[in-house]
Amino acid sequence: MFSSSLRRGRAALLTVAATATVGHLALAPAAAAAPSAPAPATQAQPLDPGTRFTTPVPDPGAVRQTIDLARADRFADAELIAREAATPQAIWFTDGTPMQVRHEVRKASALARATGSVPTFVVYNVPGRDCSQYSAGGAADDAAYRAWVDGFAAGLMRNQQVVVVIEPDGLALMPGDCPPGTYPAGTAPTDAGRLADIRYAGEAIERANPDALVYLDAGHTGWHNVGSIADRLQDAGVAEFQGLALNTSNYQYTPNLAQYGTWISECLAVLPATYVHGIDADPCPNQYWNGGPANGFVGGALDPFQQWSDTATDPAANTLGINQRYDALLGDLEPTAHVVIDTSRNGQGPWAPAEGTYPDPQTWCNPPGRGLGPRPQAAPDPAFPLVDAYLWVKTPGQSDGSCNRGITGSTTDPEWGGITDPAAGAWFPEQALQLAQLAVPALR
Repeated sequence: MFSSSLRRGRAALLTVAATATVGHLALAPAAAAAPSAPAPATQAQPLDPGTRFTTPVPDPGAVRQTIDLARADRFADAELIAREAATPQAIWFTDGTPMQVRHEVRKASALARATGSVPTFVVYNVPGRDCSQYSAGGAADDAAYRAWVDGFAAGLMRNQQVVVVIEPDGLALMPGDCPPGTYPAGTAPTDAGRLADIRYAGEAIERANPDALVYLDAGHTGWHNVGSIADRLQDAGVAEFQGLALNTSNYQYTPNLAQYGTWISECLAVLPATYVHGIDADPCPNQYWNGGPANGFVGGALDPFQQWSDTATDPAANTLGINQRYDALLGDLEPTAHVVIDTSRNGQGPWAPAEGTYPDPQTWCNPPGRGLGPRPQAAPDPAFPLVDAYLWVKTPGQSDGSCNRGITGSTTDPEWGGITDPAAGAWFPEQALQLAQLAVPALR
């Protein structure tokens, strides 16, 4: 028994050690998957179903936690954290000078090339990001951002396939959505500047590497209705890029996101170029009213705590009416915007405490009882051909911020035993382990 425990502990440590070392070794490339059919001239080559995604050097917190758990003879838990860290996930670029980000992008690109894998990069430095909340920061202004983006683009390797997610929440949470007083007088970014910055970033990346697959972040199913976010995507030039990214750092169910992303793509296909949300009549069916021919046009909002489908027996989870309405709207039109979904933490779906528990439950911020979701995979579901991949965009185990559930004057989180949660992006050992323990499908 003793030797068996030692073997389990050694296996966990070796898994993390191998992952940590890969960034410093020039490994032989994996055998290339069979090539896909040629892509249209205006698009990069799509992801092959056999795509192998890049596993970056793990967060030092993951390595430290694995070692600590193994030393405490908690070998099963150590192995879970090791497996979590050894799963392909995104590399985030959030600050630095243009020269610094160029160097970091080139280093990450070299790691991907050495390991014969496709990296996922996240561009996250737009001015005034996150309405100055837990992930506040970003470039000083539009000019500084574009110089930084030019540095990012210069670090890319030509003729290397790479997935790039541009500005999580950048379109779903525009400067105009922020409450008054968010930014000091005279320093507030504008919605027009945000749209132009995001478009600039995508275009700069595609110029530097035409093989880059660019996705503009578009929030998730529990936020904007389909027409609202499609309007913002259209204004940011999504038609020039591969498509949109959903659920970054969030917890919504995968089937719901696949359906929502498909609706957004279909909406973009029928949305007039001159459409202005809030002024023009919204032509796009959405998740907040599911009436249609199938139910006699009697509907309501879809329930985010259930998994949606056309065959769901509960009317609050049934999507058939909406899909029938899109079929009628589209006619011969073919939607072209593709979708990637962050499944890093959505295995248990979204969270909500009992009503009235907190002034602001902050359901997006380190919610308890969540689990890792489906592993990264290209072309994951034939039922949703517009979904290019499931990805782990958020690094699971890194905190969303020091949540206080809206309790005035509090700096602690009652959902995690009254501790002060780590700052956004810092390693959160308790949450990292819980995510691994409650993964769907299981990590073991």
